Amino acid sequence: MSAPEVYAFDHPHTEPPRSLKDLLGGKGAGLAEMTSVLKMPVPPGFTIAVPVCRAYRAGGWPEGLTEAITEHMAKLEATLGRRFGDPADPLLLAVRSGAAFSMPGMMDTVLNLGLNSETVRGLTAASGDDEFADDSYRRFLMSYANTVLGAELKEPAEAHEPGGDPKAKLAAVQALLAGAGISVPSDPHEQLRGAVEAVFKSWDSPRAKSYRAREGIDEDLGTGVNVQAMVFGNYGDTSGTGVVFTRNPNTGANAAYGDFLPRAQGEDVVAGIARTLDISTLGEHLPGTDTVLAGHLAELEKHYRDMCDVEFTIERSNVWILQTRVAKRGAVAAVRAAVQMVDDPTISLTKAEAVARVSSEQRAAARAEILAGASTGGGGGPAIATGLGASPGRVSGKAVFSADEAADQADASEDPLILVREETSPEDVHGMGVSVGILTSHGGLVSHAAVVARGWGIPAVVGAENITVTETAALGPDGAVLFSAGDIITIDGKSGEVWLGEASDDASSGAGAAAAGEAALARELPELAILESWAAEA
Repeated sequence: MSAPEVYAFDHPHTEPPRSLKDLLGGKGAGLAEMTSVLKMPVPPGFTIAVPVCRAYRAGGWPEGLTEAITEHMAKLEATLGRRFGDPADPLLLAVRSGAAFSMPGMMDTVLNLGLNSETVRGLTAASGDDEFADDSYRRFLMSYANTVLGAELKEPAEAHEPGGDPKAKLAAVQALLAGAGISVPSDPHEQLRGAVEAVFKSWDSPRAKSYRAREGIDEDLGTGVNVQAMVFGNYGDTSGTGVVFTRNPNTGANAAYGDFLPRAQGEDVVAGIARTLDISTLGEHLPGTDTVLAGHLAELEKHYRDMCDVEFTIERSNVWILQTRVAKRGAVAAVRAAVQMVDDPTISLTKAEAVARVSSEQRAAARAEILAGASTGGGGGPAIATGLGASPGRVSGKAVFSADEAADQADASEDPLILVREETSPEDVHGMGVSVGILTSHGGLVSHAAVVARGWGIPAVVGAENITVTETAALGPDGAVLFSAGDIITIDGKSGEVWLGEASDDASSGAGAAAAGEAALARELPELAILESWAAEA
């Protein structure tokens, strides 16, 4: 390889950037498309192309990469009028992985990169908000220690408590790192190199290998690295962050679907730790931003002619778009959205395009999902818990409380398993992939558990907050054991309900049951018959 391929988001490619996923990765292609074609409000930055990762895997840090990064950082500094590492008004960065194929959680994003004991005071001076600056520094230290240095530390509980002294929270994290012998580099340029190298290494991490094995993704592709100027969702009460789909990825309903959090940063939403808010309430919390965001969502769906998955940040009432991609969706959503987009004049799919988007296997899965919902009852009694239906389908299985346990039991037995966690993380993908269902006590509609389960078609219930998950059992509000490892439970990823025992069948059998099922199909998913007729015509 000659000079390493590094491209600014607004680089004038000779082809549409969204078609360059093999070069830029999925995130990089989306960022370039939104910046150079759609002129959307995207924080500027640059992408280290996928071939550079392959060169790194073959022979270490590529010759010329340091110089290429330095050149692009100088352009970024000139654009924004701030310098990286400036103790008076520092430019801060976000560093994200981005392979050609979506791989949720391959590596957590490193945010607020460039902070140290000097630049954090500069951030305070520039913002006039020491709580914001200390909060950003605390987040950076934990993120860098765990994501880049592999520390695997759990943040002190007091750091997540509302209110409190931000300096005390920062000090608690600094004491945690010191006690573990972890030293985060103070030199911003060393921080940046470390984060870029961590992205390259993450391609060969066990969790990435597990995900690729489940998805059949080529081991040799590699990933891009996206280096982007920070915008801050934790910058006071007029800021926030979220993830939203342009349509419901479970049902296909033509309405925004997702979560957001005021005064937060992106990882808060997907990690499942914080209690998120439904995107429909955005305007109540940050007036006017909902209208601006809705306009961007409509523009993206029109441009891509498809349902999109969008990450956004609001900084002091200004809406920024951080990422977009064509959204993964369930079978019912695939059917409904395809048919609706034929009639939608802003998209105008042809019938042939609609049929091509939804395979015969997906149509069969949609039919089975509706029929299952019409014919099955609960799990032998009243629901013991209710959360958010994050990925539709009703399944029964033995409860397991760790990903390793799920993987071990899957190797030793054919019994169906339901993975039960407080929240899932990228380290859990090997256990998620062998489970028939996922249940979490924390998290929202775009948490890690929800996103992975939806992409894999695994039923999931998230945010069942009336249960407490331990290493071996799920406890009720009174502390009593609801079920333990090995007990059979049933979850419904549409209604969000959880039962003890196997799913029961409340429907009659024979012709009556078949007629009831067909009636349910005609009532709940008439789009399926329309799509089937178009497929037959083709």
